[in-house]
Amino acid sequence: MLQYLITQQHYFALKLFSALGCGLIAGVFFAFSSFVINALARLQPPQGIAAMQSINITVINPLFMAVFLGTAVACILLFVSSLLRRHQPGAIYLLVGSLFYLVGTFGVTIVFNVPLNEALARVEPDSTIGASLWSSYLANWTIWNHIRAAAALAAAASLTIALCYRGAQY
Repeated sequence: MLQYLITQQHYFALKLFSALGCGLIAGVFFAFSSFVINALARLQPPQGIAAMQSINITVINPLFMAVFLGTAVACILLFVSSLLRRHQPGAIYLLVGSLFYLVGTFGVTIVFNVPLNEALARVEPDSTIGASLWSSYLANWTIWNHIRAAAALAAAASLTIALCYRGAQY
């Protein structure tokens, strides 16, 4: 009986951590989409490039990476769990929420935003190449950021709904 209760509590904590992590990441990406990128775009290209280069360096810190990567790991666990328990109430919400985060947030970041950030990191802010890259960077990076923000929000919503099924046999 104690083993069952500990398992239930851990499973609930994993779902809660995942929902909160997705929501937190959605908020970060929403902030960038709604005002950070717009503020950087108002700067002269050398200043905007330098600021974004600095952001891209400082975002790689233990706190942000723990939430971003930890949420991905938790979503992998929930994805597998939802497949194994696909007939249980709420499993579809775990599956959908996990996929939204893993594909739409984590995957988009790795496949689209990170390569754009790496290209920006290689240019000198005051170069003509930098200025040329900056305008396309702003457009492309922002589109992919909108997608990953929406996916993280959808993941948070789906995982939150799954929390309503906490009494289900998992």
